[in-house]
Amino acid sequence: MVDTAGPSGLYILLISVHGLIRGQDLELGRDADTGGQTKYVVELAKALARQKGVERVDLVTRLVDDDHVSPDYAVPIEKLAENLQIVRVKAGPNEYLPKEQLWPHMDSFADHLSTWLAEQPRMPDVVHTHYADAGYVGVRLSNLTGLPLIHTGHSLGRDKYRRLLAVGMGIDQIEQRYHMQARISAEEDTLSCAELVITSTRNEIESQYELYDYYTPEKMAVIPPGTDLEQFHPPVQGQPSLAQDFQDTLSLFLREPAKPMILALSRPDERKNIVSLLEAYGQSKRLQELANLVIVAGNRDDIRELNDGAQSVLTELLWVIDFFDLYGHVALPKHHSSEQVPEILPPGGGLSRGVFCLSRPSPDPCASPPFKPPPPHAPPGGHRERWSGRHHRQLPQRPCWWIPYSREDIAEAHLLHPGEAQALG
Repeated sequence: MVDTAGPSGLYILLISVHGLIRGQDLELGRDADTGGQTKYVVELAKALARQKGVERVDLVTRLVDDDHVSPDYAVPIEKLAENLQIVRVKAGPNEYLPKEQLWPHMDSFADHLSTWLAEQPRMPDVVHTHYADAGYVGVRLSNLTGLPLIHTGHSLGRDKYRRLLAVGMGIDQIEQRYHMQARISAEEDTLSCAELVITSTRNEIESQYELYDYYTPEKMAVIPPGTDLEQFHPPVQGQPSLAQDFQDTLSLFLREPAKPMILALSRPDERKNIVSLLEAYGQSKRLQELANLVIVAGNRDDIRELNDGAQSVLTELLWVIDFFDLYGHVALPKHHSSEQVPEILPPGGGLSRGVFCLSRPSPDPCASPPFKPPPPHAPPGGHRERWSGRHHRQLPQRPCWWIPYSREDIAEAHLLHPGEAQALG
């Protein structure tokens, strides 16, 4: 073990390789790689840097020098605070690549990071990696330097592999598209090397990590999602609202924009199950009478320029809207900003008098709206028990359901307490 102890406090090195990471104006929903994990690692870095006893935090990601993305991602060092910075290192070609195409370049990433660390006044005290690709880098860095390794998976290859097989995708097709063997091998190596694995639910430990050869539950810790109470809070009288522009956009879609809102907020990914939610809404005339459906599925200028997965989801949403003739009942806005999200969500007050629903549980702690995740013992098919929760401080209570994939059950879950939606305003 190298001598890493600094006189002033901890030096923490966070590694999150893929996606587009910067300190502000995150392009959440731009693609499958720039989503919840991106926001999670940036907010984690900022929170750690504010902690007493922390001298320095570096968030390391891949340098991207590509005319198709902002020049921000080509800046080697981005200072966020006196003791906090984003460090970008080269790995493979300059252009932006999806995470599945980065595996051949992870050794290059590790080499460039090792070289950069050798130039620093001191070595980190701990390395915290995020996702399998960063885990691959962290294992090599830990083996080279003796630094202790902490890992957060965010999502797991063996679980995804099982789900892909279940929907009929062939083994060769999975490997060609997702490079799953490289990912699972990196995850196994990371689990064998890490001194601590952080998860967001007990279910993640018992149902997902249990699939791995190096499953060691005694070195896994659950840190459930939290809420940024500076963002998510009841409306403050006199405080300027960011929601009006978004409300004006909804008015272009909806005949009765003042009706309660059913809100789906996610990137356009088939795993988010928003097409099933839309179909359930389309099959229920009663639900259409009670509420509008607002689907905020990332940001787009031209659907044709998005990746294949996002194109498929958004195109299918448009087909379903047309099939059920839901014009005037459904809003599918093209743009929203991350700053608007707290006021779009029901607990923020501004726009909605409806309910916020989840179509499936997620192991990702980055998705941190002001309510608890599904109970760890909840079965994979979902349940209809009404529940709500509080995080850290008292928050306004709103009804929230975790609901299953069945379109009929989705519609029924929304109609369980139809009168409540009118009483929420």
